[in-house]
Amino acid sequence: QVRVVESGGGLVQAGGSLRLSCAASGRSFSTYTLGWFRQAPGKEREFVAHVSWSGGSTYYADSVKGRFTISRDNAKNTMYLQMNSLKPEDTAVYYCAADPRKVPGSRYAYWGQGTQVTVSS
Repeated sequence: QVRVVESGGGLVQAGGSLRLSCAASGRSFSTYTLGWFRQAPGKEREFVAHVSWSGGSTYYADSVKGRFTISRDNAKNTMYLQMNSLKPEDTAVYYCAADPRKVPGSRYAYWGQGTQVTVSS
């Protein structure tokens, strides 16, 4: 069992940066695939990025590639999402997710409550 809690959201102007954190509890955290998803008002939840258990493999949605960086620190049981060059269309609730499978797709087993990111123009 893994529990994940997001933090770091807030209000930022377009072009600015934020770093989200995802703190996890659970003995198997270091073996889990971790991902970030987001949901904007009136839209479905969408994939943002994921990172493999070792941190050696990452994958990004085209909409954030080159602007966002996902990373993890297994010693601290924490995952990060560094978001640069933010745009108003990045406004959403951002969710952290964890899954024991290597490629969980969108069906992660464990989800956080979300943290709001608002980008003003």
